[in-house]
Amino acid sequence: MTFEPEQLGPSKADLAEKIRELRKRAGLTGDRLARRCNMSQSQISKFETGRKTPKLVDVERILRALDAPPELVTEITALARIANTEWQDKRSSWRRGMEKRQAELASLESEATELRYFLPAMITGLLATPEYMRASLSHTPGDPSKTISRKLERQAVLYDTTKTFTFLLTEQAVRWTIVSHYALAVQIDRLASVSHLPNIRMGVIPMGAAIPRGPMNTFTIYDDRLATVENFTGRMVFRDPRDVSEYLSVFILFERHALFGSEARELLGQFADHYR
Repeated sequence: MTFEPEQLGPSKADLAEKIRELRKRAGLTGDRLARRCNMSQSQISKFETGRKTPKLVDVERILRALDAPPELVTEITALARIANTEWQDKRSSWRRGMEKRQAELASLESEATELRYFLPAMITGLLATPEYMRASLSHTPGDPSKTISRKLERQAVLYDTTKTFTFLLTEQAVRWTIVSHYALAVQIDRLASVSHLPNIRMGVIPMGAAIPRGPMNTFTIYDDRLATVENFTGRMVFRDPRDVSEYLSVFILFERHALFGSEARELLGQFADHYR
C-alpha cells in the first residue's frame, strides 16, 4: 500500500461514502446490515457519516455481509488501512505549540496500561533530564521552557504502578552526546535510577549485538491498539491492528537482544563513568 500524507484526511470521508454507497447498492437498510455484521445500527450509522472510523476488521465484516466483489474488497480495505493511519507533520506541531503536543502524549499515556518504547537514536522525554530536554529542543522555534515544564509533568506517569513500561535503548541512544559529557553522565545515571521502579523494564542493546533487522525508527506502542512512528519531518499514527502487530513483533525481536536489570545498570554505569 502506498499513499501520500495528504490522502490521510480525505480517506476517512471517502471510506464513509463507500460503505454507505455499497449498502444502498445492496438494497439494505442500516439496521439490516448491522444485524448481518453483529453490530449496532448506531455503529453502522457512525461509520457511514464519518463520525467514527471503522477498524479494518470492521470493514472486512461489512464487506462480507454485503457480498462485495473482489475488486471492491481490495479498493475499500486499502482505503480503510489509510483511514486508520494518521500523519502529524512537525511544522504543524510547531504552529500549534509544542505544549499541545505534550498534552496529546499525556493523554495517550493516561489511556494505556502497557507502553513500549523503542529508542534507537536518543533518549525520550519521559526519561530525560531538564538539560537533555533543552538540548533536544534546540532545533524547535520559540522558548522551550513551557515544553520542558510539560515534559517534566508527564514524567509523573512513570510512578503509576497500574501501568507497565518497557524502554529499549540502543547503546547509541544512551551515548548520543547532545549535552556536555558531565550532563550526559547525569542523564545516564537517571536511566539507571528509573530502572529500579517496579513497573519499569529498562533494556539496553549493546553495540555488537547481532540483530537481523536495522533500528530504522523511534516508535512507541500503546497497549496493542496504537503505534506511533517518528522520523525527521513528523510522525505516523497506526491504528490498524495489523500494523500495530507488526511493530510489536519488531519490538519483541529487539527486546531479545537487550540487557535488563543489573546487567543493564552495570553497562549504564560504565557509560556514565566514561563521560565523568
